[in-house]
Amino acid sequence: MPSGTIISFKNFRKEYKDLTAVKGLDLDIKKGEFFGLLGPNGAGKTTTISALVGLVKLTSGSITVKGHDSVKDYKKVHALIGLAPQEENLDFWFLNVREILVYHAGYFGIPQKEAGKKADDLLKMMDLWEKRSSKVMELSGGMKRRLLLARAMMHGPEIIVMDEPTAGADVELRRKLWKYIKLLNREGKTIILTTHYLEEAETLCDRVAIMNKGEIVAMGTPEELKENTKIKGMAAGKGRLEDVYMNLIREEES
Repeated sequence: MPSGTIISFKNFRKEYKDLTAVKGLDLDIKKGEFFGLLGPNGAGKTTTISALVGLVKLTSGSITVKGHDSVKDYKKVHALIGLAPQEENLDFWFLNVREILVYHAGYFGIPQKEAGKKADDLLKMMDLWEKRSSKVMELSGGMKRRLLLARAMMHGPEIIVMDEPTAGADVELRRKLWKYIKLLNREGKTIILTTHYLEEAETLCDRVAIMNKGEIVAMGTPEELKENTKIKGMAAGKGRLEDVYMNLIREEES
């Protein structure tokens, strides 16, 4: 079960010239929690996780991970987080699948022998063992998604950040990926998920935050959000998370 806070955003703000992408975000995520970040395009989700992993500079405020400041203690924070991005940035066409994982481990100073064993374990876990000698261009879309997740795990991070991991995936592939993600969470990994699939968030997440226009407009467990949101023509707690989401976003837009 989730316990103490592992990630803390305090008055995090990010501005891009004339656009304020995130407006003073306060958010604590617990160790071992499966946390979903939801919202329409432009809500601030990707900016938030990009700041967490060091890809975006903060305009103001702070982010801490296990008490380490994301700016001052960047190397320590970087080692605690594994990122599985939405884009398939597997550009090492000259390396095979296993070599990609071993190469990535080198960024974290992991010895090659240790990295090779870790790569083998992850390839088996992700059902990619038979493809270990294949090049990226020989993989299906689903295999590439699993490889991105394996790569994020290579340095043994405590936190896994997944940005739209099942975007464009069919139902069968989506559910296969759920299996691997749930396994990681059961092993104690803190998971942060951004997704446009509301069913995905409702099935997987302990808690979700719904963002719109750079702010959190609702947060809680899926059941709490369904119970506490009044939806026209529907008894409290009887709708789906998707109904809650659409209702909240419509209210914000009106």
